[in-house]
Amino acid sequence: MAVAFVVYSCKSNLGEAEQLSLGETPMQTVDDMFFLQSENGRLKMRVEAPRMEVYENDSTAYDLFPFGIKVFGYSEEGALETTITSRQARHDKKGPDGKEKWSAFGHVVIKNIMKQETMETDTLYWDNNAHEIWTDVYIKMYSPSGSMQGYGMRSDELARNSILLLPFDNEFLLGQENEDAVVDSVNFIGPFLLKNSGKSE
Repeated sequence: MAVAFVVYSCKSNLGEAEQLSLGETPMQTVDDMFFLQSENGRLKMRVEAPRMEVYENDSTAYDLFPFGIKVFGYSEEGALETTITSRQARHDKKGPDGKEKWSAFGHVVIKNIMKQETMETDTLYWDNNAHEIWTDVYIKMYSPSGSMQGYGMRSDELARNSILLLPFDNEFLLGQENEDAVVDSVNFIGPFLLKNSGKSE
């Protein structure tokens, strides 16, 4: 009876193993993940995540961050300049095009602390080699002087020079010598006086 029980148990376990998809099972998991990126002894980037899952197969290799990620970017002087947070993220070590790429999903928030600018979107991509971030979906930008919204954005990885690709309904209100003025925040043209203000341009 003991021998029969052992054989039966092994057969049952093998049946479960046959149903297991290795492509959907992480090869490694890391809790409270933390790593630093530096260049010539200078801290450039810090990344934190509650959990990282490592997947590898014959065609692709990638890391998943199912519980979100936090990225901290530092200026040349070593000051914290930019933060990026999201609810989920993925790091393709070798994507379909053969290039490395980071993707962030779900309430992605990009903040440039020095410029006091914030961007919110649902999906963000980061090319570590080209040092660029971008999105092709809806995005909203905030700054001390106003807000902008539209579809698609391109920027350097520290969000110093962000360009909104398809903007709409954007106005920045500025005060200049007690005169209200509108600045074309998309094309950086202006300021123009408000229409129907009774003042000449």
